[in-house]
Amino acid sequence: MRKRRDKTMPPAVEAALEYAYVLIGAAIVAVAFNVFLLPNRIASGGVSGISTIMHALFGIEPAYVQWALNIPLFIAGVVLLGRQFGVKTFVGTVFLPLVVYLTKGMEPATTNPLLGAIFGGIGVGLGLGVVFRGRASTGGTDLAAQIIHKYTGLSLGMCVILIDGLIVLTAAFVFDIERALYALIALYVTSKTIDLVQVGLGYSKIALIITKEEEKVRRAILHEIDRGVTRLPAYGGYTEHERPMLMCVVAQSEFTKLKQLVRTIDPTAFVIVANAAEVLGEGFQRT
Repeated sequence: MRKRRDKTMPPAVEAALEYAYVLIGAAIVAVAFNVFLLPNRIASGGVSGISTIMHALFGIEPAYVQWALNIPLFIAGVVLLGRQFGVKTFVGTVFLPLVVYLTKGMEPATTNPLLGAIFGGIGVGLGLGVVFRGRASTGGTDLAAQIIHKYTGLSLGMCVILIDGLIVLTAAFVFDIERALYALIALYVTSKTIDLVQVGLGYSKIALIITKEEEKVRRAILHEIDRGVTRLPAYGGYTEHERPMLMCVVAQSEFTKLKQLVRTIDPTAFVIVANAAEVLGEGFQRT
């Protein structure tokens, strides 16, 4: 099997790349907020949602509200939860409102609230996904959720839902029910876009193979597809005989070749196939 080249980058370059991810991601979130969400009064949770409500009620610049909430929340997070957030999170916490302020004069991309919710959700999800790739966050209500989680025992997911739900409920009173429903659409689209950025479109396939020709199939996977394979102990539920199972992960483009190989070697082989959303390691994505 040919040796795959190690693509590990120097630590300094990796750190610079992570900071670039944080800055670019925060900028994307800020622009999406200004051209899609704020003009359509869509308060889709988080500090940005609070700033949208405050802007509608009192005319306060959203960037000021975001700084006023983000920075104290970051400090509280460091004091109460420890120094786990790091400098990159602080950079994201400060830089996002700065870009919101600098781009406040941009023209709205649409005045249709449904389009604003969909594309605003995509923009925010894309930006946050890029920030997360930089191993940071933009602070905000995520920190508040972690603090509540630590001191109440509620699950982290429940804390996030409670905070975002309260913001959306407030938007329903400040604006109307319709705007709150658009905010829920934006929240959903944001979560799905983050997942897409994190794991990508290129799903790999994980195959579990039970075959009488275990050694032939193993060699074929190793030498003809050039993928690793793991032998797992397994026992027949009816016969109670040992029937070792092979497990391998292949790229989407290699899956057809794997099926053909197994079918050719052992037409009676039992094969289970599933999508692998993210694969880390040699031959796949590096952390």
